[in-house]
Amino acid sequence: MVKFLAIETMDSETHKETEQRKQLMALMTRHQRQIFCYIYAQVPDRYDAEDLLQEASLVICEKFDDFEEGTDFVAWACQIAYWRIRYSRQKFARCKVVFDEEVLNSVAHTTSEMADELDDRHEALARCLKKLPARDRELVLTRYEPGSGVEEAAQRSGRSLPAAYKALGRIRKLLMDCVTHQTTSEGAS
Repeated sequence: MVKFLAIETMDSETHKETEQRKQLMALMTRHQRQIFCYIYAQVPDRYDAEDLLQEASLVICEKFDDFEEGTDFVAWACQIAYWRIRYSRQKFARCKVVFDEEVLNSVAHTTSEMADELDDRHEALARCLKKLPARDRELVLTRYEPGSGVEEAAQRSGRSLPAAYKALGRIRKLLMDCVTHQTTSEGAS
């Protein structure tokens, strides 16, 4: 009888741990971009921001038992990221552009406050991109691929470099107008 209770307790703990992992994965999948944006707003280099995201993700996994269900996961995760950034600041101090603590705290606060608005704008941008003709959409997506530039985007789209610059300017304006229209009309409804 005692063995049966011990096995049942172990199964219950294993099930609870499995459910916690699923919850963690769902939250991280849904909010990883927000956490990255929070970090990238405070770090001078994208690759450093990606490294910090990985470091923060490990700490988030390690400390997930401390997360209180029903509270703001993004705020909790960004607090962890904030401490990872502070810990790594010595590394960034060697960069030419270094912000003082007050500026970093202000950026962190503003980023947290704007998270919902940025999510809305990101979703609107995705919808607006789908409305573009395929050739224009490909030009924009290629241009903003990591490691890509206008030259590569022009080449892939079969445009000359001046034509690509002109098209990108026109497309950016269209996208900005579309995103603004969508977010203001969603806010009104």
